Amino acid sequence: MSATHKLARILATRSGAGIELALATEGGQTLKVLASQDQIDMLVDELEDILNSPVEPGDDEPPAAA
Repeated sequence: MSATHKLARILATRSGAGIELALATEGGQTLKVLASQDQIDMLVDELEDILNSPVEPGDDEPPAAA
C-alpha cells in the first residue's frame, strides 16, 4: 500500500458511459480513475455517511485501507 497524500482537488467528467475522476495531491501527483455510475453512487453514499457521523477524538488519521 502506498503512503497517504493530502488531497488538493478533485475533478470529475463524463467519459463515455463512465465518469473519470482526477485526484490531485498537494505534492503535484495526479491519479485518474474511471468509475461506473453505480460506483460513483456508492462513493457519494459513503461520503454522506462520513459527513453525517460525529467526529470522534483521535480521528485525525485516515482509516486503514480495506
